[in-house]
Amino acid sequence: MRQYHELLHHILSRGEAKSDRTGIGTLSIFGYQMRFDLTEGFPLLTTKKLNVKAIIHELLWFLAGDTNIQYLVRHGVNIWNEWPYQHWLEATGQTVQYPKYSEAWREHMAVFVQRIRDNDAFARQWGELGPVYGRQWRNFEGVDQIKEVLASIQNTPDSRRLIVSAWNPKDIPVMVRAGLPPCHALFQFYVSNGRLSCQLYQRSADVFLGVPFNIASYALLTLMVAQVCRLQPGEFIHTFGDVHLYNNHIAQAQLQLSRELRPLPSMILNPAVADLFAFRYEDFTLIGYDPHPHIKAEVAV
Repeated sequence: MRQYHELLHHILSRGEAKSDRTGIGTLSIFGYQMRFDLTEGFPLLTTKKLNVKAIIHELLWFLAGDTNIQYLVRHGVNIWNEWPYQHWLEATGQTVQYPKYSEAWREHMAVFVQRIRDNDAFARQWGELGPVYGRQWRNFEGVDQIKEVLASIQNTPDSRRLIVSAWNPKDIPVMVRAGLPPCHALFQFYVSNGRLSCQLYQRSADVFLGVPFNIASYALLTLMVAQVCRLQPGEFIHTFGDVHLYNNHIAQAQLQLSRELRPLPSMILNPAVADLFAFRYEDFTLIGYDPHPHIKAEVAV
């Protein structure tokens, strides 16, 4: 993951100080691109341990068209909790008692998560993020974009329209209520010489916490689509708009850059799966992942 380390170093050395929606502040650059040859290994960070279980379950959640965090919570995946939790506090008048980022705020989130997991009615009301990624991928104004792009890859592989968009201007105000408008906004597939590549455009990117997940998620999606379309994996290309390092992640980024890179692992997919929507968590096997220890950092809400 030399490419990722180069991006971190670039932001630390050349990023501009900017204010942001969360109030934390960032070092930011605009416009950057990384390329990963998927034949050289699965692009999973080795200089800090990533939660592969969360990456896989989140992608399956997207592909199912789901937009409620209950599925994730029930599988022990907590990467989306902060946004609906904060929305619940604001909507129910609890923000004075539980100020954002306070110790009380963090502890009380466990109550919210347990209710999402165990109470279906509560989850339906407060675990719903609105028409975020899964909805747009599978039902963009009535269009199942994933099914459409799979058919196009198989029937017209030279098409320049192999695109899935999560950015739906009409739905942005609804998404903001309990979650975020799409950060990884649009991706495009490309077929050449029997290989499938994917390029992602990410309008806004939390380089320390979010980007490593995004790299692995879209690399995995490319492997999955390649398998069901009977193609070999090519490249994953990651293109950014505003890519930033939050001010409270700078020390963690410097620690990560001090660590030596290790060999990339391999991701093995169950070869019997021929339907993209039939993949289950058990169909993925990661081999040879030997990362440095996890580095904790707070998500900016």
